[in-house]
Amino acid sequence: MMQNIVAEAMSDPAFYPFHTESVEVIQTHISWVFIAGDEVFKVKKAVNFGFLDFTTREKRKFYCEEEVRLNRRLAPQVYLGVVEISIDETGKPVLAGEGTAVEYAVHMNKVPADRMLKKLLSRPDFEPAVITAVAGKLADFHRKADTGGLIDETGGLETVRRNHEENFSQTEPFIGITLSAFRHAFIRSYARAFLSDHEPLFRRRVKEHRIRDCHGDLHLEHIVVDGEEIIIFDCIEFNERFRFTDVAAETAFLAMDLDFNGYSDLSRFFIQAYIDASDDREISTLTRFYRCYYAFVRGKVTGFRLQDTQGSGDDDEATTQTAMRYFDLAFSYAFSFPRPTLLIMAGLMGSGKSVIAGELSRLTGAKVIRMDVIRKESCGIEPTERRLDDFAEGIYSEDFSRHIYEKALASAKDMLAAGESVIVDASFKRGMYRAAAREAADRVEADFFVLECVCSDTCARERLAMRLLDKNEASDGRPEIYDAQKADFESISECEPGAHLQINTEDSLGDCVDRAIAFLTQTP
Repeated sequence: MMQNIVAEAMSDPAFYPFHTESVEVIQTHISWVFIAGDEVFKVKKAVNFGFLDFTTREKRKFYCEEEVRLNRRLAPQVYLGVVEISIDETGKPVLAGEGTAVEYAVHMNKVPADRMLKKLLSRPDFEPAVITAVAGKLADFHRKADTGGLIDETGGLETVRRNHEENFSQTEPFIGITLSAFRHAFIRSYARAFLSDHEPLFRRRVKEHRIRDCHGDLHLEHIVVDGEEIIIFDCIEFNERFRFTDVAAETAFLAMDLDFNGYSDLSRFFIQAYIDASDDREISTLTRFYRCYYAFVRGKVTGFRLQDTQGSGDDDEATTQTAMRYFDLAFSYAFSFPRPTLLIMAGLMGSGKSVIAGELSRLTGAKVIRMDVIRKESCGIEPTERRLDDFAEGIYSEDFSRHIYEKALASAKDMLAAGESVIVDASFKRGMYRAAAREAADRVEADFFVLECVCSDTCARERLAMRLLDKNEASDGRPEIYDAQKADFESISECEPGAHLQINTEDSLGDCVDRAIAFLTQTP
């Protein structure tokens, strides 16, 4: 295939008419990027993913030219033009040679990688003022960007629906690989409901020309901050549907990427900074919906790499994990408790309560109160310090345990009253403790659920043995006291239907969590 011959030639420093000692090659699912010293050449792959089509040389030339034209709006100093790649008299590919072009490349200046926003964020001296400046630059770009006519028509409600449905269709092959059927259906249901419930808002924003010819791919690695200069590059050129979009969607893309990289506080800061710079107050209503959309898109696009036959097993595993993280983020945006909720974990030691609680917290945003930690902090000792008292003795005595439950539930009630949802991770082996938790939730009109974790005795003992080897573990549960706790546990029979779920944690973590969330949301 000619493209492979071109890619091999462009990977060789001798290909370039200027001196370069080495060539760095970066592949994505749609292009090859060749970094030769301070210059960069980008060749589009002959692929068709439905949402883009680079299968002919003429199409690749057109989209190379579009890439240069569009990116010069925000990065004119980076995009130099389009160059031809032809075949010389010896049959070798040459850059900008004579003869018929066999391929085209976007020619760029190399941007300083150490000044990319993603790199800057990791520095201890990073100033949030940089985020404010980026928000201002983006708001100014949006004010000046084209709008009206085809742009409004393309970026309207029907296109938003089409984009979502296309996502759900194109990710069906990845169900069971990078996301579960439950989460796929859950996110789809959320998106459809939001679009239906907010149809007047979407249509009003079209009339108000909030749909603009945007960047379309605004993540951290596409922003360079070099002194006072902000360079935003690598916009979407291959599909107007993804670029003709609401400015709220563009803002949400960068906010999502900040969330994905662990900067949730700066994500909220950026959204507010953009709202202040643009005076577009409706963005606060739309940002969660659009963050969900773009996280799902990134999960989909990352998953496409699994279809690349050139990938290695290790590459496939890393790609799968990254795609799963994006889909998890999309799921976390789609999920919300209808009102503050108290979820208590219950079950024997080693039954998997803390693992399930941690994963539920990550996906739902509910705060975890872990009884093992509170118990030790109340005694003035480090959570990881071992206290191997006999069963129901010492800091695990009945009287002290009652005090710790009261303390934990008082904290939970305060958090619920402030509008937060809470998970209390404890054994809740006594009916009176479960009743006290229910009463705490009722007092602040919060929803209440009991999630009981169970597993076989063999599994629990194996987990407890492994836990003793973990120096960061707060629990003192261990095999030799397991039988005593099991005999002392009061079965859960007091809950009304729909408030108590028993879950076998020997199933996969994903299945357990999906089952728990289906229970919490009463999703079939």
